[in-house]
Amino acid sequence: MANETVFKRYKGNPIITAAAVPRANSIHNSAIVTFEDGYAGIFRVDEIDFNFTMHVGMSKDGINWKIDPEALKMECDDPEIPIDERAYDPRLTKIDDTYYFTWCIDSRQGPCIGFATTKDFKSFKQMENITIPSNRNCVIFPRRINGKYAIFSRPSDMGHTPFGPMFYSTSPDLVHWGCHRFVFGTVRSSWQSTKIGPGPAPIETDDGWLLIYHGVWTSCNGYLYYTGGALLDKEKPWKVLYRTRDYLLAPTELYERVGDVPNVVFPSSAIVKDGVLRLYYGCADTCVSIADAKLDELIRFIKTHSL
Repeated sequence: MANETVFKRYKGNPIITAAAVPRANSIHNSAIVTFEDGYAGIFRVDEIDFNFTMHVGMSKDGINWKIDPEALKMECDDPEIPIDERAYDPRLTKIDDTYYFTWCIDSRQGPCIGFATTKDFKSFKQMENITIPSNRNCVIFPRRINGKYAIFSRPSDMGHTPFGPMFYSTSPDLVHWGCHRFVFGTVRSSWQSTKIGPGPAPIETDDGWLLIYHGVWTSCNGYLYYTGGALLDKEKPWKVLYRTRDYLLAPTELYERVGDVPNVVFPSSAIVKDGVLRLYYGCADTCVSIADAKLDELIRFIKTHSL
């Protein structure tokens, strides 16, 4: 199977542009989940003064969205926790009846991972940050593994991270994180040779945890972002079973090649319904698009086009 047939782009892409929020310069790299009888999302909005904020959005079909023009606000019991800095690249995971989300805080000490919970997408409670600086990407697993909460994260630096292996960590209480395990890093002379990072929350399948991730290649004209996939052991998710040699998505469309940051397809959310995985991804740090893949075909592709 050729990689072009795994994911099929929606003909109406991009589905979200800066026109959705009055002060937006761009909307991209956002978190979307099923909620009640529709969908809910937390959207990264880069404003016209280049402050980065997060906004709640709602949709009946996951394609047509109404996004709150006001930035998301959170409650916190500890005044030491909130950091009044730019917030971006949210991820969402549902565990039981609670939605957990992480995002990157652009703190003065370097990027770190913020953490909050919600049940209704109206009130949000901010908790202890998951990481110290510097870390830029983090996703939470949708269930406990061996009795503990689990995450994938990608340590960073204070710049744009010209490196980047991914790690698995666990917590008994969503506050104290440890037992860090290396998962995988870059691959020399490939589309994932500069850095990699977790995309949507891992998806549990009969073949293992399905992880959609981004990989970056540095050309003579700068970074190019691609989308790859991996299958990981269910009880030891730092053990890689399969990992794509070939990319799943590349920046080929005009809306993926032209924008604030050219040549970017950045996977950030995935929803599985009726055997189809719908991938939401940021395009050129400017807008949001979707692409669908049959789950069984995607898993088969990862297995047959593995490193």
